[in-house]
Amino acid sequence: MPRITPIHWRRFEKILLLLGCHFIREEGDHRVYARDSLSSPLIVPRYNPLPVFIMRNNLRVLGVSHEEYLKLLARI
Repeated sequence: MPRITPIHWRRFEKILLLLGCHFIREEGDHRVYARDSLSSPLIVPRYNPLPVFIMRNNLRVLGVSHEEYLKLLARI
């Protein structure tokens, strides 16, 4: 199985939008997203490349597995 590698924050944003998240606000270089089923917002910094630990933490909060993430990444 391929590893999760750092990607541009805009590509990760597209994945969040595919998963039903919506953009709420931006504070400095951090963008905040939410979804109705989540109790806390997702924070995505505008780093290029976006570190893997940030992607994994947000995917864990969303309940998305490694395989699902790779399938979504292949779609965009």
